[in-house]
Amino acid sequence: MKFSEIVEKLSHTATANSLTANKDENIEITGVAAVDEAIAGHLSYIEGPKFASFVGKTNASALILPQDETLQKLASERGIVWIATRDPRLMFAASIALFYQPYRPTPEIHPTAVIHPTAKIGTDVYIGPHAVIQQEAEIGNQVCIHPNAVVYPNAKIGDRTILHANCTIHERARIGADCVIHSGAVIGAEGFGFVPIATGWFKMEQSGYTVLEDGVEIGCNSAIDRPSVGETRIGRSTKIDNLVQIGHGCQIGAYCAIAGQSGMAGGVKIGNRVILAGQSGIANQAKMGDGAIATAQAGILSDVPPGEIVSGTPAMPHKVFLRVAAIYSRLPQMYQTLKQLQRLGQK
Repeated sequence: MKFSEIVEKLSHTATANSLTANKDENIEITGVAAVDEAIAGHLSYIEGPKFASFVGKTNASALILPQDETLQKLASERGIVWIATRDPRLMFAASIALFYQPYRPTPEIHPTAVIHPTAKIGTDVYIGPHAVIQQEAEIGNQVCIHPNAVVYPNAKIGDRTILHANCTIHERARIGADCVIHSGAVIGAEGFGFVPIATGWFKMEQSGYTVLEDGVEIGCNSAIDRPSVGETRIGRSTKIDNLVQIGHGCQIGAYCAIAGQSGMAGGVKIGNRVILAGQSGIANQAKMGDGAIATAQAGILSDVPPGEIVSGTPAMPHKVFLRVAAIYSRLPQMYQTLKQLQRLGQK
């Protein structure tokens, strides 16, 4: 693809924030790559001035740059054509789609798929080998169900949603349009509900619903449980990584991002645009306000105000955590000083 064609295509996308470029009609771009791995023919990107050294070292033929005249001049001096924009990483993400589209099978129902006669199947649907659609399930239009996926009775799948191989959608699940459920994920299985009795545990049936609003994505081997009553809800366009556990009755807002191995106990409430970094955990009934961020391995035991960044276990404001961490590394020295003071006090 000619570089000028790429510029033209990107200029019509939502990522074209004040796009400028030094066009060269004759440059052929064959693919995209990281700036330190790119070879001739590749398009890459520089996110900001701190990565300026890569402009002088990369073998890429084209770069997406920030609106920085120094970087643009350096690229031009090396004979590298460039595009400048306010958000280079976002535009690079859009450029990948010019060279790669994920596999999407053409609509068909494979003869080995098992579909109950009472299930409702929309138009232009793909249902792959050995997939199972049980009674009174509802599948929307242009849905893609890959091999071995299972949809339980009464579950509902919205238009254009993709169920990858070996995922399971349990009863009382309500999945919106344009969702993506990756392999091994389980949506709407029974929450961990047991009442202690003299002889052990009494099982509390989980009769509630699990709701995924439009545009939600769930990573591989993640689990979202349904509650005993009410609903577990994941808000619009929230993105959930692999190996995430979301307990029964959790309420997660819109546009959140939850990284791998994070976990939530039952009844957690999270606002909109919240970010949970990897291996963070939230205790039963705790709340996080809009825009809050938990850094990696944060253990949240109590409510977090909107916009707060928390770290550590138990979680505390990030600035406090940094001071605590600095002191922690000096504890051996402080201990030795304390022992010396104690000995002096005993004389």
